[in-house]
Amino acid sequence: MQENNKVQCDEQAEVVIVGAGQAAAELAVALRQEGCAGRILVIGEEAQLPYQRPPLSKAYLSGKVGPEGLLVRPPAAYEQAHIDFLLGVRVEAIDRQAHRLRLEDGRSVGYGMLALATGGRARRLEIVGSDLHGIHYLRSQADVEAIRPGLRVGRRLVIVGGGYVGLEVAAVAVRLGLQVTVLEAAPRVLARVTAPQVSAFYEALHRDNGVEVLTGVEVEGFAAGECPVHVGEVLCKDGRRIEADLVIVGVGLIPNVELAAAAGLEVDNGILINEHGRTSDADIVAVGDCTSHPCLFYGRRLRLESVPSAIDQARTAAATLCGKSRKTESLPWFWSDQYDLKLQMAGLNQGYERVVLRGSFERRSFAAFYMQGERVIAADVVGRPADFMQAKRLITERVVVDDTALADEGRSLKELVSVS
Repeated sequence: MQENNKVQCDEQAEVVIVGAGQAAAELAVALRQEGCAGRILVIGEEAQLPYQRPPLSKAYLSGKVGPEGLLVRPPAAYEQAHIDFLLGVRVEAIDRQAHRLRLEDGRSVGYGMLALATGGRARRLEIVGSDLHGIHYLRSQADVEAIRPGLRVGRRLVIVGGGYVGLEVAAVAVRLGLQVTVLEAAPRVLARVTAPQVSAFYEALHRDNGVEVLTGVEVEGFAAGECPVHVGEVLCKDGRRIEADLVIVGVGLIPNVELAAAAGLEVDNGILINEHGRTSDADIVAVGDCTSHPCLFYGRRLRLESVPSAIDQARTAAATLCGKSRKTESLPWFWSDQYDLKLQMAGLNQGYERVVLRGSFERRSFAAFYMQGERVIAADVVGRPADFMQAKRLITERVVVDDTALADEGRSLKELVSVS
């Protein structure tokens, strides 16, 4: 694994990967597995080797996992695969004609083929007081390091946004002894991704654990407390002023497409790629959260913030760069850990007509199936890993299933899949 200071102005690599997150790590290793024998160079803005982001708002924030536990792979794995890294440096521009990258420190690096794994950044609030100290966003390891000192018993934490990240942080913080309030502008938490029944379950779960959940509340600004440069209150449009010692904002992700757009690549809510991972430049692929890709299963273009999707895209792009034909065809799926419960989600529920419940919210063990006609198009599953696996099959195999049979716990889901 080559050291940063050994990269010179006249460096050249067969494949250069811009971005050093999980998608980049998977792509680099997959390239070796596909037979790429040339030099592979990964360039990243952060100083760390590729690490997993999902644990940041959960195990890493709570201190249960340290920096080494976040790593996608240990350093020795990259050394063994002869993958070089140039970390802590930003790529300023892509010269597609010359096949060169200009770095912020004045160096340049040439490439034979280029992969963009630029990820995304937290969407920021541009409102009154948003520049006060004590207002945080959670996207990187450095963000967590900045947040941790404020997570002290009895302190008042306000979380703006009732999505996955906001609720995961709430679950960690309330168990650390903080007074936690979640503010969600929509009428319910997880409104974009779950049915009202599942939203109600999670709102009740958090309230039962001591979190104050306020929905239908829009934030219009922040005010300082006793210290004139530090946040002390969250100002809501309905006139409420909520006291806060610190604030964490989780209101979505913006894909990092600026580098691609400046180079003339096609972008539209992500870097546009085809089913093989190629951008509008045949010598450039893109993977991960920064991409807008065709989802063959749903027949439309999507931008997904999903680890499984990023891994699948990376494997597809590696095959493409090695002259092989592979398509990204997997079903989208996601997960969220809150308290001692794992929520597993398969498919996308847009356009569902009704929800069929298997199991019980009261027992905290259920599968909520999103139905369109006689088929399952998505599922939210809690406490039933075996049901989750069968739910994925019900969706991908487009099984025709009766609502009554689906809800009947006396019949196995595997049986329903087998008789289709």
